[in-house]
Amino acid sequence: MRLLIIRHGDPDYAIDGLTEVGKIEAELLAERLAKEGVSAIYCSTLGRARATAEPTVRRLGLSAEYCEWLREFDYAKVYRPWEDEYSCAWDVLPEYMAAHPDMYHPADWLGSDLIKDTDIPIRYPEVCKAFDAMLASHGYVRDGLSYRALEANHDTVAIFCHYGVTAVLLSHLMNCSPYSLWQHTVTPPTSISILHTEERREGIAHFRMAALGDTAHLYANGRAPSFSARFCECFTDDTRHD
Repeated sequence: MRLLIIRHGDPDYAIDGLTEVGKIEAELLAERLAKEGVSAIYCSTLGRARATAEPTVRRLGLSAEYCEWLREFDYAKVYRPWEDEYSCAWDVLPEYMAAHPDMYHPADWLGSDLIKDTDIPIRYPEVCKAFDAMLASHGYVRDGLSYRALEANHDTVAIFCHYGVTAVLLSHLMNCSPYSLWQHTVTPPTSISILHTEERREGIAHFRMAALGDTAHLYANGRAPSFSARFCECFTDDTRHD
């Protein structure tokens, strides 16, 4: 089985849609996905993800299943003591992480000071459970830290969602804290993260990543990825700091 986890195109958050650049990105993405043998499409219920999926749905003639659990992982804001405000769970400064190494622990992060009094200790398992239910419908059933391959297959499943929830899904497959991904990875607009199952022993499968945030379809058409989800490369840069 192959999973294609796709971030939405360059967003216009004010209308929960895409910018003009994002619409072009979505069309170029559809051209690429038309060659990938996609057999099923799952999509966030939010507008920017739906608008990104629409060209692919139209081109492939498939129906998408719209899932609330794939919406952005913004169920709860965490308190940012360094700014005395609340913000998205994944927007945490590196110095805070350095002072709180439990945030990187695969289980202890849910009980950390930043997380424990939010809805996240409830929402994170809910999203993981829904994700596992989808995988089970394709023949792979969660069993501890791996999966039982009850109906092993070569299906390709496309998932259209968001940066924050992508890290949640990947952390579940990789058995790590989402902060390992939130802090150290980025998935540009319309990028594809590719995972394959490996069944080295009959009936026992796990998911292994072949690509994270791949944007080959943009570069092939002379376009650089949009900056959304990134922060300034150098402090003196005139790009986003917070």
